[in-house]
Amino acid sequence: MVTTRRRRQRERQLDATFGALADPTRRRILDRLARGDATVGELAEPFDMTRPAISKHLDVLERAGLVHRIPDGRVNRCRFDGAPLSEAVALMERYEQYWNDQLDALKTYLERETE
Repeated sequence: MVTTRRRRQRERQLDATFGALADPTRRRILDRLARGDATVGELAEPFDMTRPAISKHLDVLERAGLVHRIPDGRVNRCRFDGAPLSEAVALMERYEQYWNDQLDALKTYLERETE
């Protein structure tokens, strides 16, 4: 039961992570936050959208655990948290191995065919 619960939790986390990464605006926000904390206003500057729209993107990133808002006086500072990406990276690495194996098999096949 614990294993099933843990698996479902990991699956929900992966869904949230990939959902958050699916949007180019959110990826750009993460790129900016990877260089250091920023306020919502600072994050909104390069985009042609309102602060409330940026806040909605930040909500998605927060639900995925990729961003944390930290109250700092009258503003919120946003901080990147890369920990949730570890499961996503592990999943992609498994697929990377699959495709490397497939390409190696294709290379071997083509080498045999050209002999």
